[in-house]
Amino acid sequence: MMTEAMEITTFHLAPGVTMKEFIAANADVDAWLRQQPGFILRRTSRRADGLVTDMLLWTSVSHGQRAARGIVTELAGSPVHAAIDHATVDWSVSPCLHRVH
Repeated sequence: MMTEAMEITTFHLAPGVTMKEFIAANADVDAWLRQQPGFILRRTSRRADGLVTDMLLWTSVSHGQRAARGIVTELAGSPVHAAIDHATVDWSVSPCLHRVH
């Protein structure tokens, strides 16, 4: 059995970019994610201090890692890249160790 994996990326938006604009800039990313092997779900939130958390659930670590590479290669021209302050990005993908439904 494969272990699910959680991909967590935190960052601040680029100066002047609103959350609404960021979400709109993700339209191509969302469509692409739905087509990726192992994709389960995506959730995005923003704290009061502006830190955005983008959480994706994958069927395995390898699926999450492969898709992360694809975001910067296959979707290199996506408007989402200009919406993020890249100096603030923290990214990880790790096996899920506990699950409650």
